[in-house]
Amino acid sequence: MPVMGVVKFERFFRAAAGLHVDRNDIKRYTEFIDDKIYDLFVVANASAKANLRDVIEPSDLPITAGLQESIHRFEKLDEAIELQPLLDQLAARPPLLAIAEQTERRLSAIAGGLSVALAQTFIVIDPKRKNPSTAEWDVAFEIFHLLL
Repeated sequence: MPVMGVVKFERFFRAAAGLHVDRNDIKRYTEFIDDKIYDLFVVANASAKANLRDVIEPSDLPITAGLQESIHRFEKLDEAIELQPLLDQLAARPPLLAIAEQTERRLSAIAGGLSVALAQTFIVIDPKRKNPSTAEWDVAFEIFHLLL
């Protein structure tokens, strides 16, 4: 991630949950986004096929009420931080079925919502910690693995 991207990444986590992350956390974060977007598309792929379509529509993505709320929080935060262009790069789609244009346009907002949810998860794990440790990143990933 370019230096400007690192600064925005750090600002985003401060704004989303009062957390201090650093360059060392970026690799974990990008792996998280890659894994969770892929997981969402595995389910979306099955949904599209079950509906006899070869294109993934927005309704195929398993967006829960909690994730939808996180997407809305991200959109409000992003107005100040302008993280969307970086998330466009991170939310590269996995090679499954074709993706409808509307679905493609939602990917960076979904990645942003996942990012807000991740930041909030650190606060749930340890409300006093301001700089998540490796162990807390691992616990957060395990929680998301169970849910998505």
